[in-house]
Amino acid sequence: MVDSKAQHDAWRAGDSYDAYMGRWSRRIASRFIDWLAPSDGLEWLELGCGTGALTHEIVARSKPLSVLALEPSEGFVAVARRNVVDAGVTFQIGDATALPEVQTDSADVAISGLVLNFVPDKPAALRELRRIVRRGGKVAFYVWDYPGGGLEFLDIFWQEAISLDRAAAGIAEDRRFDFCTLEAMSALASGAGLNDVRATALEAETTFQDFDDFWRPFTLGAGPAPGYFASLDVIDQERLRDALQRRLPLRTDGSIQLGARAWAIGGTAG
Repeated sequence: MVDSKAQHDAWRAGDSYDAYMGRWSRRIASRFIDWLAPSDGLEWLELGCGTGALTHEIVARSKPLSVLALEPSEGFVAVARRNVVDAGVTFQIGDATALPEVQTDSADVAISGLVLNFVPDKPAALRELRRIVRRGGKVAFYVWDYPGGGLEFLDIFWQEAISLDRAAAGIAEDRRFDFCTLEAMSALASGAGLNDVRATALEAETTFQDFDDFWRPFTLGAGPAPGYFASLDVIDQERLRDALQRRLPLRTDGSIQLGARAWAIGGTAG
């Protein structure tokens, strides 16, 4: 039984997150930057950089003048600094509540990847990003399509977990983050005062070499699903593992291929 829906949302273990979600986050991050199509030589602010997947793509695809990447988890910042070594990038401990320390009109682009759904006051966070961006600059973010089954491997995990334990429904992301729809996220951006709001789907494949490659990240404790798994006793852990192994579609080479989809929303600061 899990005491709190959010108790495993801290994501303190950067290496465990990379094995669980980071490898797929990197694929979506590259698609996001391609969609954003930024010019070179811009000043960036990134809210919630995690282990640096999106930061890496900013550097690789846009030649920024500077990037200030904020992240509340010290464990994530340590991994991000290891993953992204660039003189123009500054990693700093901080989150949405620390944004008043960032100067107004100090960035050309402000972004957030796979973070906004965890922020309690999402409109306030977007208004702060808009404040920081110079007039005509870009504010953009993306979130997983949780309610639409956009992370198929996670959706399957929770379907099987709930079939064995109805209490698991209370912490499954599709129910906790049922607002992560294209319509709701677009309305959120417009409500925060962004102009010319546009949106798109970012899609990628999640391919696991075999069942162990699929299963191991759920045993590492980073995130709601691995945290839920860790809360189970050994017998229930084995029941869930066996149910998933029976459920997953194996290709002829033993690999598992599933889909991933995120919603990207962007607008300009007025």
